[in-house]
Amino acid sequence: MTCVRRGCLVVTLVQSLGTRTCGQVELARAGDVMSYLEMCSYEGVNLQKGMNFRLRNGVSVILMSLRPGAPYADRIEEGGRILIYEGHDVPKRDNDIDPKTLDQQAKNPTGTLSQNGLFYEAAVRWKRTHVKPELVKVYEKIRPGMWVYNGLFTLVDAWRETSGERRVFKFKLELIGDVEDVNFEASEIDHTRLIPAQVKMEVWKRDKGRCVLCGSTENLHFDHIIPYSKGGSSLVGENIRLLCATHNLAKRDKIDYQ
Repeated sequence: MTCVRRGCLVVTLVQSLGTRTCGQVELARAGDVMSYLEMCSYEGVNLQKGMNFRLRNGVSVILMSLRPGAPYADRIEEGGRILIYEGHDVPKRDNDIDPKTLDQQAKNPTGTLSQNGLFYEAAVRWKRTHVKPELVKVYEKIRPGMWVYNGLFTLVDAWRETSGERRVFKFKLELIGDVEDVNFEASEIDHTRLIPAQVKMEVWKRDKGRCVLCGSTENLHFDHIIPYSKGGSSLVGENIRLLCATHNLAKRDKIDYQ
């Protein structure tokens, strides 16, 4: 069951494999463009870490980047339906040891679970019980000071692997548009594949950071000209454009009734 409030979604999630109703989770629309401060304001917390386990309403938040030189090896698979997210390094200390030479840790020096450990244990619980998958909101940095909301995911797997001479965590997240346990109306979520970072940057440059219909630079959104659900692709810039919130909503309403 879903309802719409202004440009955002307020989603009521009911997991059919468990007894918990997750309550109302406010979401920006997948593809919405925002500044870092707007993202923090929206989440109600200063997002200084890339991994943030269970913030508001018990929903986790992760920050990712696929840009050249990004600090972690995140990637997308299966045409944008799957995100493979790399765990985070130990914090930089005063001993001049490069964190990139150290294994990523499941626990903090105090013995409590690190963010890696919290996400890992959540994934293990899901794999063992298939009850209450962890809900994760994903934001992607596409240029300095600019972020895109990539959507709501479920955390479905986690493991450790060797990277160079150290061990790192990997987390597998699935875009929630394909999860049968959550009942979304197609008119309210048509973004069921991630738009690759290079396509976002291509479109941003081509459209000059403005709505292609009115020239507005406010409340922008990466819009599928032909929605994925109707055969459109997320992988080519020709099917993606920038729209402001007003024209994005107007376009969605028109498609819904065609």
